[in-house]
Amino acid sequence: MRLGFRHLRDPSVLFATAGGCGLVPWAPGTVGTLLAALLWWLLLADLAVPSRLAVTLLAGAAALGAIHLAVKRHALGDDPAIVLDEAVGCWLALVAAPKAWAPVVIGVLLFRAADIFKPWPVSWAERHAGAFGILLDDVVAGAMTAIALTIGMVGIR
Repeated sequence: MRLGFRHLRDPSVLFATAGGCGLVPWAPGTVGTLLAALLWWLLLADLAVPSRLAVTLLAGAAALGAIHLAVKRHALGDDPAIVLDEAVGCWLALVAAPKAWAPVVIGVLLFRAADIFKPWPVSWAERHAGAFGILLDDVVAGAMTAIALTIGMVGIR
């Protein structure tokens, strides 16, 4: 079964699909990532890095709960409409990025590449079952991106 608009009455699905934006018919993961990047810019970019990390970890815990409920209630696997995992991964990818267009665009592109092409250890993380596995591969992709972006920024300075 695939998620559809009729499932948005379930609050866990509404949250897991980022308010329904995961139901777009083309590249829902990219749409979810772009929404997350916009929210990061508006809500998190001006916070100190420890505060960004704290918010991201809290969002990850909330995402895990919502994804778990949506998967359990609707007998789902990693449905493409579930994009809250991309949002958490994107926020983690940008956790130490400055509020500047170039690093944010590079971070989003690197994160999407890692999420789409699944290099190791992202591919390993994806093999875990249930909501944990759905979220884990994006967390690993986000962490890899954050490390690469941080190293790249240090190299530029």
